[in-house]
Amino acid sequence: MREHLAHFDIAGFTYYEGVLAFSELKIGVQLQLKLEEENKFDARAVAIYYKEFKLGFVPRSENRIFYKLLKVGIDCFEARIQRLDEKENPESQVGVVVHLVKIEKET
Repeated sequence: MREHLAHFDIAGFTYYEGVLAFSELKIGVQLQLKLEEENKFDARAVAIYYKEFKLGFVPRSENRIFYKLLKVGIDCFEARIQRLDEKENPESQVGVVVHLVKIEKET
């Protein structure tokens, strides 16, 4: 079971490793969300990774729920690339959609 949680453009794409990974990025590719508690600009920072490449962050306006869930050890997200447009401003080149996914309990 999946439930839509959020969609947004990757914040800070210009400043991280997006340009190194851009040719590998495709619509539907899964991304990882990771807490970055030592971030001096945002205490609730949630970084977005593709493989080992840091692409940027969940925007500050969207990161509160992600931060809280990850902070208590709940990682039930499926984050995927929803939109790519190399002609856009770098901060708008990659759109992400995130769904909550049901965690199946082992019996």
